Amino acid sequence: MSDRAAHLRGIRAWLVFFVVCLVLSGATAFPLVHELRWTEEVLGHLPAPDALTDWITHVRRGLDTADSDYPFLLYGTDWLAFAHLVIAVAFYGPYRDPVRNIWVVEFAMIACAGIVPLALICGPVRGIPFWWSVIDMSFGVFGVLPLYVVRRRIKRLEALLPYQPSPNTPAVPAT
Repeated sequence: MSDRAAHLRGIRAWLVFFVVCLVLSGATAFPLVHELRWTEEVLGHLPAPDALTDWITHVRRGLDTADSDYPFLLYGTDWLAFAHLVIAVAFYGPYRDPVRNIWVVEFAMIACAGIVPLALICGPVRGIPFWWSVIDMSFGVFGVLPLYVVRRRIKRLEALLPYQPSPNTPAVPAT
């Protein structure tokens, strides 16, 4: 196997890993009411910290109320799930042609970084405990790690390829 093929295979493996995590993260936003009931039940059988079990109970009650009295509010989490799935589709570009579509990976890295200020600003505004905001921020931190690996591998792959101007690059006139 050539160096180029090995790099491409590694890039694609990391991208598949990232996309699977992104899809799973999004898909879990659809059944929130059921997930919180299940989580609360499971935590009742584990030696979980009181702060965690109290928070999960509080969130579950809120979701139960929204589900029974204001189900349209949960439509927002459906859109959250949909956004994860749409973003996952964008990674088909880097999967197919990583060098040309490195911008998708870099965009996702910026989005991961944006999770931190969002959690730090909106968490307190919405009454989210700081320790839960830290959990939310961890999605950005852990999300950027495979993306960083992918970007480095794409740069290595790019170094192995001869320069090819983009079809949109204007020709330089000969002097």
